Amino acid sequence: MTAPVLLESTEGGVARLTLNRPDKRNALNGELVQALKGALARTAVDEFVRVVTIAGAGKDFCAGADLAELERVASQGYEESLADARSLASLFAHMRSHPRPLVALVHGRALAGGCGLATACDLVLAREDAELGYPEVHLGFVPALVMTILRRRVGEGRAFELAVRGARHSAAEARDLGLVNRVFPAATFDADVARYVADIASLPPSAVAATKSLLHDLDALGFERGLERAAEVNARARASEECRTGVRQFLDKSKRGDRA
Repeated sequence: MTAPVLLESTEGGVARLTLNRPDKRNALNGELVQALKGALARTAVDEFVRVVTIAGAGKDFCAGADLAELERVASQGYEESLADARSLASLFAHMRSHPRPLVALVHGRALAGGCGLATACDLVLAREDAELGYPEVHLGFVPALVMTILRRRVGEGRAFELAVRGARHSAAEARDLGLVNRVFPAATFDADVARYVADIASLPPSAVAATKSLLHDLDALGFERGLERAAEVNARARASEECRTGVRQFLDKSKRGDRA
């Protein structure tokens, strides 16, 4: 039987999605994009999931779009290409609206659409020997779909430079540019990632979900409406049982003289 293009498992509140086309450097094709959408839909309603990680099987995270499929679709005309592009765009939209933190675990190469997939996650953890970038310009192509996310992550000036130069960056350089949150040594990458992700999974899920939702909602709001939206989230959080329990525990510690 043909191996699935996406591997899925859940343990300790962490849903692990692994791109499974190692012979193609985990290049994104229509089947893999649809598999990712399905997995995200399932994890979004799974009450036991606290964090979702996305990794790649084999030597690379994801080398970008499947160019053979891209060429085939392009040969069919503009409407077919538009439908294909909209499918990937909807994946990025699903990632942004997902209630749980999405964490990209990048090793090897994360280039073009692969770097876009990582950038669409909420957090990016990279192995020290990873390579990230948007080299599409060298093929006469444009990293168009990720641009909406990229300019928010790194700012317009850096987003333009990343897209128009098409350079490849080391994990440390990508961290300095704002593409990566943390860089871990290759020898301890798996253990470092496990601790980092487990720490997030241990946090009150309603507070984490509200934080992600508010952060993204602020994109479409002006300053004053943004403050009003934040006040609403603040008030709902105060009324939640998770928050009330946390505050009580903190006050009890203070009364006993424990350090917070």
